[in-house]
Amino acid sequence: MNSSNASLGRTSDTAITRCAWAGTSPEEHHYHDTVWGVPQHDDNTLFQYLTLEGAQAGLSWVTILRKKQGYIDAFANFDPKKVANFSGDDIETLLDNPNIVRHRGKIESTISNARAVLDVQKSEGSFSEWLWSYVDETPVQHNFASTEELPSETERSRTLAKALKRRGFRFVGPTTAYAFMQASGMVNDHIQRCFRHAEVTALGSDPS
Repeated sequence: MNSSNASLGRTSDTAITRCAWAGTSPEEHHYHDTVWGVPQHDDNTLFQYLTLEGAQAGLSWVTILRKKQGYIDAFANFDPKKVANFSGDDIETLLDNPNIVRHRGKIESTISNARAVLDVQKSEGSFSEWLWSYVDETPVQHNFASTEELPSETERSRTLAKALKRRGFRFVGPTTAYAFMQASGMVNDHIQRCFRHAEVTALGSDPS
């Protein structure tokens, strides 16, 4: 989820200050409070995040969150070894699945991206290690006072997007790459006054 157009807001039912892109739905709140910005190093989960960010193009983020379990079920819990072996028949079945975004290009890219993940794992040891090398293995800690300061892409995300494309990944432009970096904790873009800013900062500095 790219939050470049969000602002800082306070929920109507609590005194908790959240980044306003979290909206009012329980799905958005849960994602904002427990996932967004938390450093993630599991290859399958990173594959999931990259898939969901690519699926968002042209859609609202809450739509994707509400289809998250559908994606997990449809794409074998994002096991790249299993997804890489999906066939043409599997694609046709997925195109009839209302629990995911039924866009042929996005479905086909998920399968080809699974194969690209396997390629990275084979050559680099793990998908996570390769991805995190683009931030020197350390989360980038931002201290934005307002969302007007948040970029939609950065030099790092442009570099990562180019690297992903060279490895065969699709639906990974620099804006999607930056949203992925925000989601996976490679970047902490919680606004200063958001209650998660300090918590995520602490997670990023934890050597464990």
